[in-house]
Amino acid sequence: MGTLTVGEVPVRVGFLGGLGEIGRNCAFIRQGDSILIVDCGLMFPNEEMPGVDLVLPDFSYLYENKDKVVGCVLTHGHEDHTGGLSYLLRELDLDVYGSQLTISFATNRVEEAGLMNRCRTHVVSDGDVLEIGPFLVEFIPVTHSVPSSFALAITTSQGVIFHTGDFKLDLTPFDSRRTDISRIGAIGESGVRLLLSDSTNAEESGYSDSETSVRPALETVFESNKGKRVVVACFASHIHRVSQVIEVAMSQGRKVFTLGRSMAKNVSLGVKQGMIDLKGSEILDIDKVSDYEDSEICVLSTGSQGEPFSALSLMASGDSKWMKVGDNDVVIISADVIPGNESAVGKVIDHLYRRGATVIHPGVAHVHASGHAKRSELLTMLTLTKPDSFVPVHGEFRHLVNHAKLAIASGVDPDKVLLAEDGDVILLDDYGVHYDSEVPAGYLYVDGVVGGVAHGVLRDRRVLSEEGIVVVSVAVDLGAKQILAEPEIATRGWVEQGDGEVITQLSKEVVEALNRALSTGSKDVDTLKKAIRTAVGKKISTLTKRKPMVIPVVTEI
Repeated sequence: MGTLTVGEVPVRVGFLGGLGEIGRNCAFIRQGDSILIVDCGLMFPNEEMPGVDLVLPDFSYLYENKDKVVGCVLTHGHEDHTGGLSYLLRELDLDVYGSQLTISFATNRVEEAGLMNRCRTHVVSDGDVLEIGPFLVEFIPVTHSVPSSFALAITTSQGVIFHTGDFKLDLTPFDSRRTDISRIGAIGESGVRLLLSDSTNAEESGYSDSETSVRPALETVFESNKGKRVVVACFASHIHRVSQVIEVAMSQGRKVFTLGRSMAKNVSLGVKQGMIDLKGSEILDIDKVSDYEDSEICVLSTGSQGEPFSALSLMASGDSKWMKVGDNDVVIISADVIPGNESAVGKVIDHLYRRGATVIHPGVAHVHASGHAKRSELLTMLTLTKPDSFVPVHGEFRHLVNHAKLAIASGVDPDKVLLAEDGDVILLDDYGVHYDSEVPAGYLYVDGVVGGVAHGVLRDRRVLSEEGIVVVSVAVDLGAKQILAEPEIATRGWVEQGDGEVITQLSKEVVEALNRALSTGSKDVDTLKKAIRTAVGKKISTLTKRKPMVIPVVTEI
């Protein structure tokens, strides 16, 4: 165990997202009146979030303390670590630190939102050490599925907090930029007070495969389908995967096209920053794809997670403007399914098969390598850093639990291994490491490009999609305690509007409920609405065993 240097000023580490889930990665470190943000990510919605486009951390704590925020450091360029910046910047100005590629990815949404004037970007390189407020931050190179990823060694008044970011120990990375094991070991010898480490693959034994191990499988698929058109779907940010696909395709005489705005933008960015070598060739516009024979075509597409309206989903549904998939197409899905997206990806694969395409995915061929460390690599990180205390981060709860057990098995004091979840704040002081308090950390649902959607609105949407809606309109004279006309009842998604018998029974139920309420002296419209909602809800459940949303409209005359 290294020598630990601690001081009197306590340090708090809070988690606004990313613990107990995949996505929304956002944490903060607070020392005195200074707050450093680590990552600011988003999460894409699942099937239980109809009508929602994005899911963000609750930034309330940061908004309330915006005068104390000294900066935001980004570990890498994936949207689950950077995509929330354009929303955070609506309420505060911010200094943002990251690699050139990370900053380029992160500012895409910021530029679209017109908020670059609130964002001061600082490009850092491997090994840089910067003073950000009272924090000394060292940026340590690690390998991941996006280039230029960093681990962070953050020196505080309570010692070094080491954040691994998303990482793996790839000994043969595509760009030869390896995780700096020797530097991490040196930091461990000097003393790490708290380790925060990626838990995504904490259930997986052994070591993750090298990114370069994917190329032979890609070559085999291309070679076996020379007469067919090949479509490869992967994350647009996975520049190394994109580079390998382009190299394989061009080596076999194929032209490469991009499909999907983010894919086109990121490939162009990769070429510009020297991370993609076209070797004198060029990426062609998708509107020219029909000018070539199938055997000459390779299409790089977005949509590997089955996102609605993504390029691959539109192909699968037959709605793509550029591509009509058929039996002479081979579709390679070069990505693992993010938890929560299994159903969406499964549907896309099914629809592609219905159109006659052949689909190659990680379940049938080695066309993907994870960017996250497995158990042996996680153990190596624990051994290198020799942490005094440990909090597993980045993963669903089962991943966090398994990583915590691994830390204890490696020799970390069980009393200093803390299982935290979103909203928890950990305190480092001269007496140890403890659970301290909680901050707001619920989901902020983004609908379209502006504003958020409250939990109630989301719940209502789910009811509407599953059970339908019943609107009851009635006019009453509260002074005379009378119903002035027969209730009007409209339904959507529940029973047919013309189902007179059901509507008649509901109308009778409404009249009886209102008369009871009025006879007891009720003169409050809200009370009458509640009476209607309760009576109609019970009657509907009895008649149909369903629970549509009941919306009472009471007009006072």
